Amino acid sequence: EDAEFFKSLGLNCIRIAINYHHFEDDHNPRVLKENAFKHLDRAISACAKHSVYTIIDLHSAPGGQSGGWHADAGIHYPMFWKHKDFQDRVVWLWKEIAAHYKDNPWVAGYNLLNEPADPTPGAQRLIRLYDRLFQAIREEVKDTRHIIFLDGNTFATDFSGFPEDVKDGVRWPNTAFAIHDYAVEGFPGERGENYEGTPEEVAVMRQKYKRKRRWMDERGLCVWNGEWGPVYARNEYDGEETDKINARRECVLRDQLAIYKEDKLSWSIWLYKDIGFQGMVYVSRDTPYMQHFRDFLARKHRLAVDAWGKDDTQVKHIYTPIETLIRESVADPSYLKLYPPLWSVQERVTRLSRTILIAEFLVNEWADMFRDMNEQRLEELARSFRFKNCRKRDGLNQQLRENAGLDLTKR
Repeated sequence: EDAEFFKSLGLNCIRIAINYHHFEDDHNPRVLKENAFKHLDRAISACAKHSVYTIIDLHSAPGGQSGGWHADAGIHYPMFWKHKDFQDRVVWLWKEIAAHYKDNPWVAGYNLLNEPADPTPGAQRLIRLYDRLFQAIREEVKDTRHIIFLDGNTFATDFSGFPEDVKDGVRWPNTAFAIHDYAVEGFPGERGENYEGTPEEVAVMRQKYKRKRRWMDERGLCVWNGEWGPVYARNEYDGEETDKINARRECVLRDQLAIYKEDKLSWSIWLYKDIGFQGMVYVSRDTPYMQHFRDFLARKHRLAVDAWGKDDTQVKHIYTPIETLIRESVADPSYLKLYPPLWSVQERVTRLSRTILIAEFLVNEWADMFRDMNEQRLEELARSFRFKNCRKRDGLNQQLRENAGLDLTKR
């Protein structure tokens, strides 16, 4: 049902994020888990049944390929780049994945590493890793038909360290270069709160998008937008302002789609399904899952311990003095500029003090909420995510249909 609905929007390709934990255990590395491909096979087959291609995205690598929460390392430093063994394990894993899907025509390709953040000059270790992965997939597995999608460094924004000889197609053939084009106008904050879609505002979004893809455009290379999309307000947190906020976010969505259409850019929006923040469909508030975790989720939101799309209105006053202390204590402002540059002093304080320190004190409480549940109760919670138990984000989905050129009067 999910795949059928996705196809009904005029979409023909979906990016599926995977975690290395699905395939191997840290205490038994380089050994495939039993039924390692079971769930991924099921998702790919369901999509294929409705003529939807899939792109396999390694979203979380051993040690964390970035300090982002989505790298699933639990710390803010990307240890993946510090220890070669972590990189060796990723090469091993992609050989296993490519061998498994080599002859599957409904797998469009492999997104080798989501949002890497290699701190070495010129992204030297990332480039070496990409070379090794091409060797493993193209020459050892002999999978030449699947497209390889390469994220730029520093969260898919920086290609300046990439080698010049890729433009001749000999090095890294059959490749698309992936940007992630999140617009701050689609998130909580001053820019998002005041967005009206004026020509000047659209020009700013277009300029930032063009800057991300400039390196590829100058060399005639294929660009793919692997992630983008605004986040949305929720009635339980934003009250009577919800509709107004979401109207602005849908305006950002519309303007981004128009920009991409000008360039005939292929993209994969983030994301298909969640619990109500960004998904095209989301779990209904009256399901067992959402009812069980309602109060805990509300506390997480109030404390702003989730890094993604955070609204820190209720706790900002607590952390501002820490930022001020850091700024006033560092002798030279240049010392405040650490890698990755996307993380300002404010963002670094947010990530370390809230989304890691405070959040880790909530983990056991979250886990305890599953304690003593029998199989029947666990299945009941899991069924909350079934398509029939989800709601559709109509404004978002309507724009996707219109962008695909579907005739809405026939639906």
